[in-house]
Amino acid sequence: MTVNFQYVDIDTSDTLSALTEEKLEKLSNKFEFLISAQVYFKQDEKDHDAGKICNIELSLPGPRIFATSNEKNYEAAMTETINDLTRQLKKRKEIYKTH
Repeated sequence: MTVNFQYVDIDTSDTLSALTEEKLEKLSNKFEFLISAQVYFKQDEKDHDAGKICNIELSLPGPRIFATSNEKNYEAAMTETINDLTRQLKKRKEIYKTH
């Protein structure tokens, strides 16, 4: 699975990229129909409590799947986003099983 990273108005982090890619690779092994992922990390200056945003869009057969999270740090946002994607992928896999 191809993973593309975009850091919007923040510095690039190799460790965050590696951690995200590792978690997405596990997802790819579990759901073999995944094609690629677009990962966006950005910061919301207006939100002082959280403000660390992670958006992930997965490309797969059929409509794309998208999830976003806004947390206190990027690792928590990325983990929450991947958990949301996992729930959506499980639902999608059930649809594939019936056809």
